[in-house]
Amino acid sequence: MTLGVTALAVLLNIGLSTLVLFSVRSRADDYEREQTIAAALRTVSMVKRDDLPKVLNVPGVYEIQVLDAARRVVAASDNLRGAGPIAAFQPSEADVYGDRVLCPAAAGPPGCMSVIAFRVFQDDGVWTIYAAERAVPWYVSPTLVLFLVGLSLAVVVPAAFATWRTVTRTLAPVDAIRAELAEISATSSGRRVPVPPNHDEIRKLAETANATLDRLDGALEQQRRFTSDASHDLRSPIAAARVQVEEALLYPDETDWPRVGHGVLDSLERLQAIVTDLLDLARLDAHTGQGHEPVDLSLLVAGELDRTARGKQVRARIAPGVRVRGDRLRLVRLLTNLLDNAERHADSTINVRVVADRGRAVLEVRDDGEGIAPADREVVFQRFARLKASRDRDAGGTGLGLPIARQVATAHGGTLTIEDSPRGARFVLRLPLLDAAEPEPREPQERRLRPGAGQDVR
Repeated sequence: MTLGVTALAVLLNIGLSTLVLFSVRSRADDYEREQTIAAALRTVSMVKRDDLPKVLNVPGVYEIQVLDAARRVVAASDNLRGAGPIAAFQPSEADVYGDRVLCPAAAGPPGCMSVIAFRVFQDDGVWTIYAAERAVPWYVSPTLVLFLVGLSLAVVVPAAFATWRTVTRTLAPVDAIRAELAEISATSSGRRVPVPPNHDEIRKLAETANATLDRLDGALEQQRRFTSDASHDLRSPIAAARVQVEEALLYPDETDWPRVGHGVLDSLERLQAIVTDLLDLARLDAHTGQGHEPVDLSLLVAGELDRTARGKQVRARIAPGVRVRGDRLRLVRLLTNLLDNAERHADSTINVRVVADRGRAVLEVRDDGEGIAPADREVVFQRFARLKASRDRDAGGTGLGLPIARQVATAHGGTLTIEDSPRGARFVLRLPLLDAAEPEPREPQERRLRPGAGQDVR
């Protein structure tokens, strides 16, 4: 940027200097021409008065000659004494005088001369007066050139320095941000880039970078917790199976091998469930496998309730024709996780409700258990987070069912929250309706499913 500004300033100064030189040279030419014509006219007056000396001393002109009708030099300035005519041209018949620039003149010093020829009518014929002055050069004078060069430097150098200083001071925060970002790594992720005091675009850049680093820190912390919890939950079934096998190998003759086999199989099933849930979460985090087919949520929920036998009584109120767009298998997984969680905590009954409400499809799964305290309503959606009541009721759970359900809801552009309920926990899923023109909630139809039995419609 400094080079560009400097080049622009140089070009502007060259242009302005050229205009100044052109203007001054034009004025100097006019001035020299007027002086030469005035000197020639004074000489014409001498010729007419017949008062012409041999050596002319006419001020305002460098050299001057008077030629008679035979083109003999009859008078000349001192610097042309003994020289021949300095020019050969004569004014045209229609003009009294003419002018030319001769480089060099026929007589006189080297270099270009601006020569004016006057026609003077005498009794013996036409006399000619030549008055010459040095031609004004393109640069007019070295002094003017030095003045213009000095003036240009006085403009260009401060402009270049000011630009360099301004750009350097402006980009200094950017360099500080770059240096800080270069030092930040996964082991030093708590650092932040410096925020400049000026409220400008660079400050916005720094604030945006810090916000991004905040999100990255949150993701790294979540990854660390996830890795730690996953390691702990994966070690538990592996350690249990290893203890059983090692104990059996110490006393092989006294070991009930079928019992050991069943115990190891239980540990492997728990391990398989954790790995399956982890793979599902990885796919959801990567946003892979997301379908975009129309899904009738009413039929999906009704079909899943009919297909799966539950250990608790299920009451369903399902409005027909509630349609969404999404992945059918993942929505089934979401519903299954909610039903499994409700069955784990319900005392006797699970209530399921599907309606369309103000452009959203609403699925509610409510149990009649102890419920979840408001302070823990977000905790249960954290990966591997299990409340004490959940561990007491089902020690073999993975703690990933509800996080998977929320991730599926988010991937479908919806929400999964826990809302207030007179009794038990009430999970509410809201998804965008496929037909957003649904004006009013439809009256759901009630279904009751007996524990372990088929559907009983009432």
